[in-house]
Amino acid sequence: MQAAVQAGRPVFVDFTAAYCTVCKVNKAVAINTPEVQERLKAGGVVAFQGDFTRGDPAIFAELQKRGRVGVPLNLIFPPGRPEAPIILEPQLTKAYLLEKLDEALSMRTAAASAFGSS
Repeated sequence: MQAAVQAGRPVFVDFTAAYCTVCKVNKAVAINTPEVQERLKAGGVVAFQGDFTRGDPAIFAELQKRGRVGVPLNLIFPPGRPEAPIILEPQLTKAYLLEKLDEALSMRTAAASAFGSS
């Protein structure tokens, strides 16, 4: 995940667990919908899933870093912002997730425009 973020790629991270009902709903109504999957693909977004079912200490540290003690936690790292991800609300809708993906991807466009005009 860090390598993709450091390389300037847009990254989506889904921290989840098998016991998490909200996580399952998020996948069904937002993350795994054709529209969201197409937006991820079209935007060149690298997607990762962190499974917290067994309480992985590295995932717990990441959750705490983002002000959470449990899942779900979904992050979008806009290109070139490795330390400033967009932290999504715990309960996702397709429209909300698409909006946040567009926001992150527009940051790439804005950064490229600023770089090109310098």
